[in-house]
Amino acid sequence: MDRKELEAKVLELVAISYDRDAAELSTATSFKEDLQGASIQMVALVAEIENELDAFIQLQDAAGCTTVGDLVDLVEEEL
Repeated sequence: MDRKELEAKVLELVAISYDRDAAELSTATSFKEDLQGASIQMVALVAEIENELDAFIQLQDAAGCTTVGDLVDLVEEEL
């Protein structure tokens, strides 16, 4: 999976977990400012990443990501 495919998949999973339209998200989307999600949504997102991409990431590492792009970087390191 190349970087663009990974970005698209992570954006899709973020959209599902945060109940947003994937078209309104980008790698610059901020979890705190733009998505304003609860921690349970991040738990669901991490679980989806593990299931869909077979990449194990720590919840605390994922929660430390500022933007979706940061999360893509984290997932890319684990693949």
